[in-house]
Parts: sequence; structure tokens; C-alpha cells
Amino acid sequence: MTKPAYVAVDWGTSSFRLWLIGEDGSILAERRSGEGMTTAAQTGFAKVLQTHLDAVSAPDALPVIVCGMAGARQGWVEAGYIDTPTSLAAILTGAVSVPGQSRDVRILPGLAQRSQQVPDVMRGEETQLLGAIAADAKGEQLVCMPGTHSKWVRVLDGQVAGFSTFMTGELFDVITKHSILSHAVAGAADMPADTKTFETALKITLDKPALVTNLLFTARSGQLLNGLTAAGAQALISGTLIGAEIAGARASAGQNAAITLVASGRLQALYEDAFRTLSLNYKTIDADAAVRRGLSAAAEAIWFKKESKS
Repeated sequence: MTKPAYVAVDWGTSSFRLWLIGEDGSILAERRSGEGMTTAAQTGFAKVLQTHLDAVSAPDALPVIVCGMAGARQGWVEAGYIDTPTSLAAILTGAVSVPGQSRDVRILPGLAQRSQQVPDVMRGEETQLLGAIAADAKGEQLVCMPGTHSKWVRVLDGQVAGFSTFMTGELFDVITKHSILSHAVAGAADMPADTKTFETALKITLDKPALVTNLLFTARSGQLLNGLTAAGAQALISGTLIGAEIAGARASAGQNAAITLVASGRLQALYEDAFRTLSLNYKTIDADAAVRRGLSAAAEAIWFKKESKS
């Protein structure tokens, strides 16, 4: 059996994922929990990490590479940001050491867009980006990483030219739970998904994104006047918000830029449906696989580059 080489950790705000990686790049063990930054800030980052390292029997001297919110200002150790535009390789060289640890623990930096008009930051997604795009990639690409705060990154010849954050997931949650439209979607979970309404809302919003708040209200008026179901109202809200996101993301990039979707599970299926409906050229990369590849690239650059040359 292959020996462990390092530990890779993706530490989000509300989630923790750890992989024990072998010398041949295989996954020897995996851990997942809800001990994200919010919980670890109270329990102790070192304690949470050690509990999971013990669970996978990680050797004492094994190094650990971390991405995500553990490097935020309110996290374990602030890892700072790499300013855009930048090369993908710059992310690899910005890792920060965690002091006072018996093993070598490094946390990767985030990315910052320091613009007066459109300032933006990301932390964690930059590692997915590393795993999704080759450093020597040619041409223009748009990388879509959907979530609570979806990230769209413009990559030009392997350089991160800029990026935008869209609060699509959070807005969907707020609108469907805390606005007047919450009544329109009551009971939607017990109904089949209304794919047709979702796709129609996508097309309308992409064509007229300036009407987004008007289109959202039709989830209520359509129910009162046209018999729209709760599932239809939910689909309309989802399609409108995702349509506005796609319209905004494509406004700052070439219309022919290929889209790389980095996602998994429900969001992968939802965004693939959106791209097919809008006849957009895309390819999909699994989000877990992308973050592991990004963490592996960082580990290689930090600990194993010299060994590979000997």
C-alpha cells in the first residue's frame, strides 16, 4: 500500500473536508464534518484538525495544506490575498505557515480584485480554480463556481484577469424564506420540479436582466392570476436569479468565451440545465476533484518540487 505523502484540507465557513493523500496521488482516507470556521473559531482550529488527523492515523510529521476560510482574518491564521490580475502560479507561492505546530501546516491565500468600482474577494475558490484550469491554458475562459456566493472568473492565457461574485444562493434563500414570495413557494418541496418554468425564466431574464425584480414578483402574481404552482414559483425565482447571474457574468467577458463549470450534485445539474437551455458552450469539472487537484499542486510546489528534480 502506498505511503501517506500529505494531508489536504478544504476549510469553509460551515464545512470541513480532509483527504489523506498517498505518494501516488491516491486518496487513502477522507473526513467530512460541519466543523467549519464558525465552529472551529470556538473549539480551536488546531484541536479540530488534530481530531481528524488522528481519525485517519496521519503520521506525526505529515505536512498539511489548507485552503478556505481558515485563512480569513477571523480564521486560524490570516493568509491574505493575491491581487489580480495575476498568474495562477502566484497562488502556489503565497501559502502562509501556521506557527506553533509540531507539523508543517500551510494555508493558501485568497484572491482580491482591488477596484474602486467593483472590489471583490474570494477565498477557497482560488484553489478550485487551480485544479480546473491549466497554468499554460490558452485563450479566454470563464470559470463558473456556483454556490451561496457564486464566483465567475475570467482567465486569459492562464492569467486571472478578474472575477465577480454573485449572491445568487443567498438571495434565493432570503427571498424564498423571508419575503412575501415565501408564501408562493410553500409546499414546493413536496412537488416535482418545474423544469419548463425554470428554463422559461432563464431565457426571459437573460434577454431582459434589467427587469429582474419585476420578474421575481411574477412568482406571486402568476400564482394569484394564472394558476402558477408552488413548484413553478420556486422554479421561476431560481431561473430568474441564475439568469441574472449569467447575464452579469457574460457582460464582462467575450460572448464566445468557453465556460468551465466547477460544481457537483444539485448545483451541477441546475447550472448544466441552464447552460444547455441558453445554448452556451461549457464543460463540467467536479468541484471536489478540482479542489483536491489545486491542493495537490500547492503541496507539490511547496514540499515535493526539489525531490521530483533529484
